[in-house]
Order: sequence, then C-alpha cells, then structure tokens
Amino acid sequence: MTLLIKSILTKAFLIAMTATVLQAEDNHAVQMNDDISYAHLSMELVEAVRDDEPYDHIMRMLEQVSAEELRENLDTEAKNKAFWLNIYNAYVQILLLDEPELFEDRNSWFGYNFFSSPQVTIAGKELSFDEIEHGIMRRSKIKISLGYLQRWFVDDYIKKFWWEEVDPRIHFALNCGAASCPFIAVFDPDRVEEQLEIATRQYLSENTVYDPSSNSLEVTRLMSWFRGDFGGISGAVQMLKDYGVIPEDADPSVNFDEYDWTLELGNYQEL
Repeated sequence: MTLLIKSILTKAFLIAMTATVLQAEDNHAVQMNDDISYAHLSMELVEAVRDDEPYDHIMRMLEQVSAEELRENLDTEAKNKAFWLNIYNAYVQILLLDEPELFEDRNSWFGYNFFSSPQVTIAGKELSFDEIEHGIMRRSKIKISLGYLQRWFVDDYIKKFWWEEVDPRIHFALNCGAASCPFIAVFDPDRVEEQLEIATRQYLSENTVYDPSSNSLEVTRLMSWFRGDFGGISGAVQMLKDYGVIPEDADPSVNFDEYDWTLELGNYQEL
C-alpha cells in the first residue's frame, strides 16, 4: 500500500471518527435539553443571583429555548407560576444591581419606564416587567384599572403563558426593588402553593394594623392598587380574616399605608 493511499485512508478514518463523536455530542445535548425543567432552572437563576454566582449561562438557555418548547415544559399551573415568579424577581435584581439608576425612572406616564420597558428576554421575546406581571400572571389586566379591566387585544406569546386565573397572592410574592415590596423567595414548583400561602400570611401580618378601639384598619396599598384582584375592598378585608390577621367579626374602616419606594435590593428569605 503506497504512502499516498495510507494517508488518504487515515484522513478518511479521522473524519469519520470526528463525525461520530460530534453526532454523539449533539445527541447528548438534545437529551440534556429534553431533561431540562425550566421551572427548576428559574430557581437556579434566583439562587445564583442571591449567592453572587455566575448566571449568564442560565440566561442564555432561557433566551434560546423556543416559546413552544417552554410552554410544553411548563405543563402544570404550579410550574408556570413558579417559573414566572422567579423570572420576575431574579431579573429585577439583575438589572438594578447592574444599574440602580434605572429605578429612578419608574413612574413616567409617557414613553417607557423601568417596568414598561422590554428588557427581559425569555424564549426569544423581549418582555417588560409589566408584561410578565399584568400580562402573563394577571391575564392581561390593564395596569391602571385597579384590576377591573382586561385588554381587548392580547399578544399571542403573552396569552400562551397566561395563568389559569388571577391569583391575588402574587402581590405578596413579587419584589419590584422597593423597600415596601415583599421579600424574595425561591419558588419551587413542588411547593409553590404552600410557599404563596406562607408569603401572603407573613406579608399581611407584618403590614396590617388593626385597632379595635377605633374599629380601623391600615393595610398595604397593594390592596388598593389591585383591589379588583381581591374582590374589591370587602374581598381584601375578608382575605385578612381568612389568614387570621384580623378577627372574623371585624367590620372596620379601611385606610391604606403609603408605599415606600426607596430602592432596597437583596431582600431574600427562605420559605
């Protein structure tokens, strides 16, 4: 066998072996992708931000997954809830830790502000915090309607991830970066309902003042801004009774505390 033929056969063998290895790696990558739980991946993102560990690789995975694959992966309401709660809380921290001055521009009525600017890329779509909260979680409620009006025209992507129903407990689980916000928890799809119960009871207990002598009640302003989610003011009062924050026979006048918008990052707590 001539040296030329040997050289050609050796190169062909190496090319074939390389192709086999690359194909095996591709198959492994597909298998790994099939095994991903995006709800649990969102937990890892919150934990990485909290513990000051690298998270760019997680963000890339969340950006590159297709909307169809993500929707199929979030195949229970518990997974869908845990995922979007974690995404909201993690990205608020990520953006404001990097540029805290963004928080100063949060109340403008014209143009985009911190909450309405698309800046969170999930499954190929750049979302705003408003789209995540009022679009996906609150099923496209109009932000300034106190929870009573829904948008007529809804983006197909947003509708794809709608929660089955509006859950008022989200208002005690979302942290927008302000001092009056609830603490940040890592929401686990296996425990998300239990965690929402704990977070709600704790936030309401800590932010409610009931004075039986004057028959008056001071509650978080969240219950005013989103009163429709609670079934009106009477529904909010009933919620306080259901969680044992005020007596069942109470019929108080209701006042709303001022919300402290001072920037406060890193407010984590285990649930």
